Amino acid sequence: MTAPSADEELTRRRRLGILAICCLSLFIVGVDTTAVNLALPAIGRDLSASASQLQWVIDAYTLVLASLLMLSGSTADRLGRRKVFQIGLLIFGVGSLLCSLAQDPGMLIAARILQAVGGSMLNPVAMSIITNTFRDPRERAQAIGMWGGVVGLSMALGPVIGGALVDAVGWRAIFWLNLPVVVAAIVLTALFVPESRADRMRRLDPVGQLLVIVALATVTYAIIEGRELGWTSVPVLGCVAVAVAAGAALASYELRRREPLLDPRFFRSMPFSGAVFSAVIGMCAFAGFLFLNTLYLQDVRGMSPLQAGLMTLPMAIAMAIFSPVSGQLVGSRGPRLPMGLAGVGVGVSGLLLLGTDNSTSLWYLGVAYVLFGVGVGFINAPITNAAVSGMPRAQAGVAAGIASTSRQVGTSLGVAVLPAIALGNLEGDLTTGLAAASRGAWVVVALCGIALVAIAFAVTSARALRTRDRVAAELGAS
Repeated sequence: MTAPSADEELTRRRRLGILAICCLSLFIVGVDTTAVNLALPAIGRDLSASASQLQWVIDAYTLVLASLLMLSGSTADRLGRRKVFQIGLLIFGVGSLLCSLAQDPGMLIAARILQAVGGSMLNPVAMSIITNTFRDPRERAQAIGMWGGVVGLSMALGPVIGGALVDAVGWRAIFWLNLPVVVAAIVLTALFVPESRADRMRRLDPVGQLLVIVALATVTYAIIEGRELGWTSVPVLGCVAVAVAAGAALASYELRRREPLLDPRFFRSMPFSGAVFSAVIGMCAFAGFLFLNTLYLQDVRGMSPLQAGLMTLPMAIAMAIFSPVSGQLVGSRGPRLPMGLAGVGVGVSGLLLLGTDNSTSLWYLGVAYVLFGVGVGFINAPITNAAVSGMPRAQAGVAAGIASTSRQVGTSLGVAVLPAIALGNLEGDLTTGLAAASRGAWVVVALCGIALVAIAFAVTSARALRTRDRVAAELGAS
């Protein structure tokens, strides 16, 4: 059986099959993203990795992913979505294999970078395939809702699956898990997914792409390495200066381009800006939460990887339950209520975690984890809605891509900032001092929750909606 062309009418069964293929591929990426957190203590012991190297195991992946998402999407529009999707799967699989073979932290970090190059070709390209496959607006909305639910579920179940694999086989099994799924997805894509390209292809923006990479990489390096090198050391201050210069150059350069990689005019819309900041804040809290709780549960409480993963199961269940509820609320009530509930869940959880010590009740931790899962479960749907709402149809995909990139930026910052706060306050070793040292990080999580509530009201005000309409009119006319 050969794949149909994009112009052929697909049966509903075949459309659902294409959706399943996209969801399968994204499921392993989501699981991989969060499962690796549960393996960090085992990786540290096996490869003799330092705390900052463990941070880079996570951030090398998310940084590259964030930097290349928009480039991968535009490349797929130009060269063919099915082709780029298959190439992404292949690169992700090769990167996973190399991760499983790593003999030192440097090799693992390099393999994670290769994994991220492939991963960047999956998320935005899968979304393009789905929107091109489901032409009916109602059916398309349902498909995107299912896709979003799978992404959320995979990230929620990642710690549980990762803990089980590390406990039963070892940390390398997390990467082995990807290989048969990648092979199956490549074959199924060749058989069932039609090739498609954009009717009108955007121009490439290599200068803008380079400036994005430089800005993200240098600010993350400064945060992660600042504790070891000194916050006022020449390398750290130099990285901060380069990041600021790259950001300023990016804004100036993109304003002059006819088809910029990152159109600064989008940020004149308060709902769009709010969506970006919410994505950064929410995922920063989520990534920092996963990183610190992994160390706390295993190094402080002495749990096995499987036990630590099961402790996060209440959070995973809450995310799985409230992600679709959030989508329904956005459709019926707008983004204010679910975004506000997201902030409340994250903020109250942060306040509860402030009270943890080396012997905190597991029931107490469970309540904090459930509330955090409720908050994160509510956050994705209003972010996507606020990002694309009111945008001209031709710009909606770019706006959604920026929102997705913002989530990865937030993940990178969360793994950099919150552990930097905790490890910077650490007195003694992790076993005795981490719980007390992490309190500053939990204050940041609580403040993230408060910020999400404030943004929920700001981006849904009458003034905010007027800025959205002005930007939409300007973009539609250009």
